[in-house]
Amino acid sequence: MPTTTEIEDFRRQAHAAVEWMADYLAGVERYPVRAQVAPGDIAARLPAAPPETGETLAAIIADIDRIVMPGITHWQHPMFFAYFPANTSPPSVLAEMFTAAIGAQCMIWQTSPAATEIETRVLDWLRQLLGLPEGLHGVIQDTASAATLAAILTARERASGFSGNRAGLGAAPRLTAYCSAEAHSSVEKGMGIAGLGRENLRRIPVDGRFALRPAALEAAIAKDIAAGARPAIVVATLGTTGTSGFDPLVPIGAICQRHGIFLHVDAAWAGSALVLPEQRWMAEGMGLADSIVVNPHKCLFTNFDCSAHYVRDPAALIRTFTILPEYLKTRERDRVIDYRDWGIPLGRRFRALKLWFVLRHYGAEGLRARLRRHIALTQGLATDIAAEPDFELVVPPRLSLLCFRYRPAGVDPAAFDALNQRLLDALNDSGALYLTQTRANGALVLRVSIGQTYTEAAHVARAWAAIRDTARRLSVLRDDHGERKA
Repeated sequence: MPTTTEIEDFRRQAHAAVEWMADYLAGVERYPVRAQVAPGDIAARLPAAPPETGETLAAIIADIDRIVMPGITHWQHPMFFAYFPANTSPPSVLAEMFTAAIGAQCMIWQTSPAATEIETRVLDWLRQLLGLPEGLHGVIQDTASAATLAAILTARERASGFSGNRAGLGAAPRLTAYCSAEAHSSVEKGMGIAGLGRENLRRIPVDGRFALRPAALEAAIAKDIAAGARPAIVVATLGTTGTSGFDPLVPIGAICQRHGIFLHVDAAWAGSALVLPEQRWMAEGMGLADSIVVNPHKCLFTNFDCSAHYVRDPAALIRTFTILPEYLKTRERDRVIDYRDWGIPLGRRFRALKLWFVLRHYGAEGLRARLRRHIALTQGLATDIAAEPDFELVVPPRLSLLCFRYRPAGVDPAAFDALNQRLLDALNDSGALYLTQTRANGALVLRVSIGQTYTEAAHVARAWAAIRDTARRLSVLRDDHGERKA
């Protein structure tokens, strides 16, 4: 047990830490959004060797401001418009504090029954809020990448008659996988990790709205079958990372059913919007999926990491991952869920606690109100961009994401990519806001993802003013060919 002195010191420092956290959440806007340091700056502030003698908690905590904060990009800043959000909220932070203090390793039911049973119940709450079909069983993975890898591994085992884990892949036919050209990089990464080979992933062309073309998928599957391969999995995406494409689940699901192919749906970002009845259009055909992933740690105000992975056939998932050494056997095993059998790691954090806190604190109404606000702000920004003749709205707003580029008159179109890269760099280097880039129809475009917990109309207006002003300042420095003036 800790000594009385240790506990009292902890009590004092913990109170001070909570004050720091509250001040940080209240005053995050005083920081530049993206860290303004160069590579090696933070490491240079750290001793080359570990300390020989211990230091006080007070001294260590003091270095949060001196060493850590200069190198932090502030994902909770309301001017954070990059990537997708990794949102937190006061109830989620409090739950993480309880999780850390309890310090449970929740690999099986017996090692913390509350962790298992709350996870089971709260994921069914979330399933209901999202309008997902009954018959789906949920588990919390750390990220959507892990959920997608779990789906690929399950599909691999199912397609090989569950021989891959036992005998290796040498005896199995060549297995192929399919996703859209806009799908997340985790699909390709998962193919490599699963031993299926990245060359066996078919990236299917997309239509004008960046959605997978079912006819092209059917043709690719037929070609592989004719060549002696066995199609194992299709990964359909609802809300692609770069261009917010929504793959049509109904025809894709029908194709998968015809050929006996596992269908995984990556709704990591956009899936949160299913809490809105008016956005349920995107879920048409979801009942055909074998597995689905939605990230509460993106848009549902739950600290990273918390990825909700739903499966139709938990027995297949469990068969893929279960190994039962003597030291993990328990007398309750046949009557409980042991979530360590539902994914890659043995050890598991009590992630369900923060989701439980968030769902209880905000309720369905609170979640819906915040998501509707983000979507409305995105629509408003799209209207502003479309009204400016020097800007082009390349990807119209879909939920809370849009893509645009700067294309001033009199500049050679061949210089647009370089000009937009300079615009992006100037904006991000300013610390006033943070955007990312992607390519749409071959052109470099700037992405705006509006979804940080406390982003309001004033923040979006400030961002748009900074974008316009910076773009025009850059234009003054260029000649008609897009070359910088001397």
